[in-house]
Amino acid sequence: MKQIENVSRRGFLKGLGISSSAFVLGVQFSSVLGVPKALARVTESTVFSPSVYVQIGADNIVSVIVHRSEMGQGIRTSIPMIVADELEADWEQVAVIQGLGDKKFGSQNTDGSRSVRNFYQPLREAGAIARTMLEQAAAQKWQVPVTEVYAKNNAVHRRDSSDKLTYGELVAIASTLPVPDSSTLKLKAKKDFKFIGKDNIALVDGKDIATGNTTFGIDVQLPNMKTAVIARPPVLASKVKSFDASKALKVKGVVDVIKLADVEEPVLFKPLGGVAVIADNMWAALKGREALEIEWQESAHASYDSDVYKESLKSSCEKPAAVLRDKGDVDAALASASNTLTASYYVPELIHAPMEAPAAAAHFRDGMVEIWASTQTPQSAQGNVAQFLGLEPEKVKVNVTLLGGGFGRKSKPDYVVEAAVLSKQFNLPVKVVWTREDEIQNGYYHAVSYQTLTAGLDQTNKVTAWHHVAAAPTISSTFSKGADVIGFEGDLGLVDMPYDIENIRCSAGKATAHTRIGWMRSVTNINQAFAVCSFADELAVNAGVDSLEYLLSLLGDDRHVDPNKEKAKYGNYGESLSEYPIDTARLKRVVKNVGEMANWGRKLPKGHGLGIAVHRSFASYVACVVEVSANAGGKIKLEHIWMNVDCGTAVNPERIWAQMEGAAVFGISLAYYGEITAKKGAIEQSNFDGYAMARMHEIPPTEVSIVASDAPPGGVGEPGVPPVAPAICNAIYQATGKRYRELPLKQYGIV
Repeated sequence: MKQIENVSRRGFLKGLGISSSAFVLGVQFSSVLGVPKALARVTESTVFSPSVYVQIGADNIVSVIVHRSEMGQGIRTSIPMIVADELEADWEQVAVIQGLGDKKFGSQNTDGSRSVRNFYQPLREAGAIARTMLEQAAAQKWQVPVTEVYAKNNAVHRRDSSDKLTYGELVAIASTLPVPDSSTLKLKAKKDFKFIGKDNIALVDGKDIATGNTTFGIDVQLPNMKTAVIARPPVLASKVKSFDASKALKVKGVVDVIKLADVEEPVLFKPLGGVAVIADNMWAALKGREALEIEWQESAHASYDSDVYKESLKSSCEKPAAVLRDKGDVDAALASASNTLTASYYVPELIHAPMEAPAAAAHFRDGMVEIWASTQTPQSAQGNVAQFLGLEPEKVKVNVTLLGGGFGRKSKPDYVVEAAVLSKQFNLPVKVVWTREDEIQNGYYHAVSYQTLTAGLDQTNKVTAWHHVAAAPTISSTFSKGADVIGFEGDLGLVDMPYDIENIRCSAGKATAHTRIGWMRSVTNINQAFAVCSFADELAVNAGVDSLEYLLSLLGDDRHVDPNKEKAKYGNYGESLSEYPIDTARLKRVVKNVGEMANWGRKLPKGHGLGIAVHRSFASYVACVVEVSANAGGKIKLEHIWMNVDCGTAVNPERIWAQMEGAAVFGISLAYYGEITAKKGAIEQSNFDGYAMARMHEIPPTEVSIVASDAPPGGVGEPGVPPVAPAICNAIYQATGKRYRELPLKQYGIV
């Protein structure tokens, strides 16, 4: 179990030191692109490349091509761990190559907590293929059966002999051999893992990131490059009616002002339009933008007002438009219930707010364009740029830099398209930089939602019926104009509600979107887990039963839940329910584990309370307990957080701990402060003064433990977020007797 404590700045910096016993993966970066110099290895004739993920040179260096984007989740460490383990590589002889945008890698969209979940097996096979072919090459050179050799530590050894050949010495022969079929491979047993599941692997990029020795999208510098900022429409789909650039062009360093094409709905990943200011540097571009005089022709979205919209969502829940799951006869069960309990929950619109706002550089020349971007989705960036510039995708090269956070925002490549369009029009390299204000006022938003839950109870307070109605603008509205009912979002904590209840109905109300709606870290699991986990606690209180024990009773017998048998069209995060079932035994296990971690049931000091929540998302299971205290003035202090995660096979425990700790911080920020509001269609917040993040002193000691499991790997980056906010609110109720059903908590003056 790992624990995070509040530390001073000096203590934090001191903690960056890496012990001499730690595994360190050496990576060299060029000064421009922020990618390993090992990239040059691609053109060497001595390279052995048995798959798109592995290259081995005559110099004995094993290069692992990482096709996913690094944004702090440690994927440039975890992927090499998987490959190197099966390859029997020497960790100190491993280098990393950041993959370019290329369909040969399969999906490169680094979201949905899928990087390890979807590629664990292919990456293991890639390592095993290379190892097998190197063993075959050694057997051929020694003229012995392949059973007489074995790979270990970047070399192939001859049994009962001191003879060995390094991988570098074998690449020439190995390159001539046929690639074995994956069905013939012998993968390692878990007991033989050297890297997978070990917690002593240092983060590849950690030291360089902490010391400023690497390149993020915002850092990219190219010869003769200009910087651009854009005055975008304050209201979605508004158009530039007229503009005066004369004052902007008088600003020293401003070289041009360019009107972009107005956006038409659906907005997809198109630039929003507006007026771009091109300058020699960022400061000049910003001052030039301030000097612009623009008259906007407002769109129909100018009617958007958050307070009014909230009431419309409430009304929509009263007349649901679609049934997403239907089990038993809810209407009859509610009519015959001894008692009913109803509660409504509200989560406002939210924004990603990554530390690094979107940034991309582009250089269009000779009918081609090269991109450098902090993007989660290089292939989508490639495809969208190609479409806007009228090029074949092969004419668009996308270099992936490090990302200063992403949370789903940087899987939407509108900012990459902006850079490419301006570079082509201006005929020089152009870097587009979004400011914090741009990101908050013109981004893609996490959907606001209103939810009403009703439970029917028998005479013993057992739940006999469950009706959950949710109304929220759908992500589909970004891709299909007029879409107004959630679709796949229902799979994220609504349709897959796992409680053992005889009669269940999950429904959705209509909601028109007035902003660009996109996915954010854990997507609508945030909203729906808040409602479901809070309501479960309310039912426990109503029944006069301990919250943890009541939660276990709701989960019922150990079983696999299949919503598709109850008139649902459940997607299960793209996974099969046979391989990744909704397993109530695993849910109950993390509940019991986290209860033990928190010493649930102990006598608490006066004014303290414990709250619990559990949620399955992205094929992983996370339970969270929060302890809070209330002072005489009614202020709430977070005292401690405990989290237990069952993510199946744990590839990189150190990163799993870090992701859960980060999810706690993210969840606290959303619970305390997260709120985007609109008046007359324009977003009212603009920076962290209006859209605050939890501060370091507000983060309590946080303990994380991981369930040992041989199940297939589940997601890690997102599943820790959903149970945090409801656990906080449930704890506040236990401490104060006050139930909060609407976020953020700042509105109540308790934080």
